[in-house]
Amino acid sequence: MSVKQNKTGLNKITGNPLDWISRAGLRPTRQRIKLAELLVGDGKNKHLTAEDLFELVKKGDVKVSLATVYNTLKAFCEAGLINEVVVDGSKSYFDTRLDDHPHFFWDDTGEISDAPSDSLEIRNLPKIPLGSKISKIDIIIRLKKSN
Repeated sequence: MSVKQNKTGLNKITGNPLDWISRAGLRPTRQRIKLAELLVGDGKNKHLTAEDLFELVKKGDVKVSLATVYNTLKAFCEAGLINEVVVDGSKSYFDTRLDDHPHFFWDDTGEISDAPSDSLEIRNLPKIPLGSKISKIDIIIRLKKSN
């Protein structure tokens, strides 16, 4: 499985989950392959919590515990296959889109989605401490329905 940049700027996932796992240097266990199929098998970018993925895998033929789902998602993140998006330090979503991009988070529903970034500018950041460097900037735009 490979990730290709398409003309809209989204990472399009192609190939098969076994290759995706193997190229990252991870051992392709039955559980990892099944979770990879659910995450990227359809080639579409998505945002899922560990609990979302656990509910999906329970419907299939491979038995996977919630602890295994968490451990596998962590391994996929460490291997650079997916990104973790943390909201409020209490809820993590796992994003299959790998490029830097902002997110919308809906307070009313707890849903997260990609936000357009074509006009986004990050300027005038505070001075960082001596001996450090910025590793990443996460942008989560919180929304709620207006009535």
